[in-house]
This record gives sequence, C-alpha cells and structure tokens, in this order.
Amino acid sequence: MASSYPAGGTFFDSLKRSFTDVPVDAEGKISTTEFLEASESLVTLFDVLGSVAFNPVKNDMLGNIKKIRDRQLAAPTLSETLQDLVINELKEKKHVATEGLLWLSRGLDFTAQALRANLANPSQELSDSFRSAYGNTLKPHHSFMIKPIFSAAMSATPYRKTFYGKLGDDEAKVNEEMQKWLGALEKVVGGLKEFMGRKEAKW
Repeated sequence: MASSYPAGGTFFDSLKRSFTDVPVDAEGKISTTEFLEASESLVTLFDVLGSVAFNPVKNDMLGNIKKIRDRQLAAPTLSETLQDLVINELKEKKHVATEGLLWLSRGLDFTAQALRANLANPSQELSDSFRSAYGNTLKPHHSFMIKPIFSAAMSATPYRKTFYGKLGDDEAKVNEEMQKWLGALEKVVGGLKEFMGRKEAKW
C-alpha cells in the first residue's frame, strides 16, 4: 500500500512533535509541554494501525494526556517539567495528573516495547510484538474486564508489511527514522519509570 506522505517522506515527518525534540535536562527532568505534544503525536500511530479495536488504547492515552495538561494549565509555574508537576500536585494532596502520568508512561512503554521487538525481529508479525509488550507493561495492571478489550486490539493489528508500507515508501528511511524516534521515546520512558518508582512520586 502506498503511503500518503510526499516522496521520500515518512510518518515521522508528519508528527507535530517528535520525542527527539522533547527537552530532558541534566537532572533528567522532562519538559511538560513538549512531552504532551510528542505523546499526542504518538497516539496518531494507532490510526496507522487502522483498526477500531485500537480505539480503547488510544482513548486511554488521550484521557491521561488531558489529566496532565489540565494540571499544567491550572498551575503552569509549578508544572514546567513532569517531575515538578507530580511533586507539586502531591503536595496539595491530589494525584489526578500523577496517576494519569503513571498510566500514560505504561502506555508509552507498551508502544515502545512492541515496536522495538518488531524492529529487532524482521520476521515477527505485529500482533506477536504487541501481545508480548502488552503482557510486559499494561496487562499486569488491568482488571479482568479491561484485559479482553486490549487483547482484541492486539489481535487486530495489520500485517507487518502493510503497517510499514503505511509509514512510508522507502523502507530503509522508515527504519532509520523509527530507530531515532524510538530511541528518544525509550529514553523518556526510562526516565519516567525511574521517577515514578521513587517514594516522592507515590500517593
């Protein structure tokens, strides 16, 4: 299937914000605005996967992005980085955005693990990569009512060849751009997992 990007272009060129453009300072603090824009851009990847079965995954991530942005808008000077946002919200004995960030980081981790496994195993179909990543990330935290909904999405992924074809016409370029984007996403997710595991991020 031909992609809908200009000649030589890829899905990653169409993103409003890439994870490669999310500032992370020397202390590992992640800039809130750029992170939220990059996360919203990532969600459009589920449109490329093309199945309505992915709507629950997509809506879950967008709902968590909204919780974080609502907090940022309510207290902008206390929310310039994700770490500051969490610590300042918890000081107020609230945790709506903090909980949203925890769930969003799991969703981002799920996406990163699925795509990394798929890139590393050229013969693996997307459904296997996504199912395995789901088991490692979101599934342990989901209730028995939610698990079947997400499992249905894993089974509804397109064939590998179809998916990569939708990301761009030049396979080598798609792989190169995905490697850069994925590396940046993994760095952000790693920092978030480390921070969210700390005592100061618990409620």
